[in-house]
Amino acid sequence: MRVLVTGGAGFIGANFVLRTLARRPDAEITVVDKLTYAANPATLTPVLDAITFVKGDIADSSLIDELVGDTDLVVHFAAESHNDNSLSDPSSFIHTNLIGTYSLLEAVRRHDVRYHHISTDEVYGDLDLDDPARFTEATAYNPSSPYSSTKAGSDLLVRAWVRSFGVQATISNCSNNYGPYQHVEKFIPRQITNVLSGVRPRLYGDGRNVRDWIHVDDHNDAVWAIIDRGQIGETYLIGADGEVDNRTVVESILELLGQPADAFDFVTDRPGHDRRYAIDSTRLRTELGWQPQYLDFRSGLSATIDWYREHTDWWQAAKDGVEQKYASTEQVVG
Repeated sequence: MRVLVTGGAGFIGANFVLRTLARRPDAEITVVDKLTYAANPATLTPVLDAITFVKGDIADSSLIDELVGDTDLVVHFAAESHNDNSLSDPSSFIHTNLIGTYSLLEAVRRHDVRYHHISTDEVYGDLDLDDPARFTEATAYNPSSPYSSTKAGSDLLVRAWVRSFGVQATISNCSNNYGPYQHVEKFIPRQITNVLSGVRPRLYGDGRNVRDWIHVDDHNDAVWAIIDRGQIGETYLIGADGEVDNRTVVESILELLGQPADAFDFVTDRPGHDRRYAIDSTRLRTELGWQPQYLDFRSGLSATIDWYREHTDWWQAAKDGVEQKYASTEQVVG
């Protein structure tokens, strides 16, 4: 199978490439990635001889048409994905998440190529902390930020191209990923690398915002389950029952690194900060037979900490710039 992976030098996409090569050695993988700040080509260095790498923008319709015309499957990971960045400048989110997705959909439509679209649970908005409900495939979209709004829009484009033009597509909406190779601007690696760098972690608001965590390998195994066995035109939610509030995550990181659990600071909350995400992945499990392997979040977190501790060279260059950016926006309270 010839597979085109968009955003394959980013966190989830690169892990998808590495895992696919390990488990499906007959796959012929082409990666297209714009190599923005969030990508790290070093992640793919060990497998560069086994893949074709193309530096390019998914909104470049000519390039995408050429790449899609020579493939059997497109797996679309490429996205601008950091909420804080979308609040300061939404323009790149419009360009990549909407125009880029449109470019891909038109290409797979012309060439009749199977397409899988990676999305997020943030398209559903948030839930109250005391609400027993979880997101399902029937939950109405209610995005809160420019990031989640553009991802919601891209999902709706996929659904429209399936219904109007018969595109052979599926969609997955996943909960928050963690694991190796995640950019240090993201919540878990930022806190890990702060502690490793002798910097106190910081929490928005009261720290009680809940995220539903899933290991990146579990996510990517679910993606392949959907590609292999999913029903065309359908949406599947991917989650591993990993609800943990942000304060507990930071306290766990501190404890696992031998620090006092209260060695962190609170900072003013960010605008539109969603309160709780929670995924019901019953359909994925019952219809497609997928099950997560990382059932203990704390042990998965410990392994992730070990990875960042052992791969300082991978993240150190980006760390100072990230912290300089946050220094101008975060105000310690209390």
